[in-house]
Amino acid sequence: MIASALPAFLLTAFLIELTPGPNMAFLIMVSAIEGRKSGIAMTAGIALGLTIIGFGAVLGLAALISASPFLFQFLRWAGALYLVWLAAEAWISANEVSPSKVTTNHSNGQLFRRGLITNLLNPKAGLFFVAVLPGFTTPDLPVLPQAMTLTILYVAVATLIHLIIVMLAGQANSLVSSEPRKRFVRRFFAIMLLGIAIWFLAMSR
Repeated sequence: MIASALPAFLLTAFLIELTPGPNMAFLIMVSAIEGRKSGIAMTAGIALGLTIIGFGAVLGLAALISASPFLFQFLRWAGALYLVWLAAEAWISANEVSPSKVTTNHSNGQLFRRGLITNLLNPKAGLFFVAVLPGFTTPDLPVLPQAMTLTILYVAVATLIHLIIVMLAGQANSLVSSEPRKRFVRRFFAIMLLGIAIWFLAMSR
């Protein structure tokens, strides 16, 4: 590929990943309440989800989604309902006052799976690799190696931004160490996740 196109692609990836969305909101909540290790576990799931979507797009799976209104709508609603479910769980856990329940954090495996599922149920992520990424390739050269390289670079940029978010949010972990503060943060992000679910449906319409 033309090296001059890489800075523009990296800037595009950077700006897209800075846009508030499901990943950012949930990463902040998990890292602030459960600590940086939990946030890193979720970041790994997100990275795997983006990698699967990116390589799936390269192989034509995302093109199938964009060509099938039914499949796109299924993923769109499934993704929104999953966010609503996460919001409901965050709100319910905030209402739980039993010490045995309140002090229980999610396992790293659970958070890894949530990061993975959140991305796999996001059809807009796949459409980015179909609609935007090809514009940075050079038709005169083999497209497949270029697309795979750009996919890896995109995942790297996204993961770096997510890790920075985890590190910054993790600093707030000591500030929300008391249960009343944790309940407040859970309720705040439960409302935020619900709002993002509505925004997700509106923007992906």
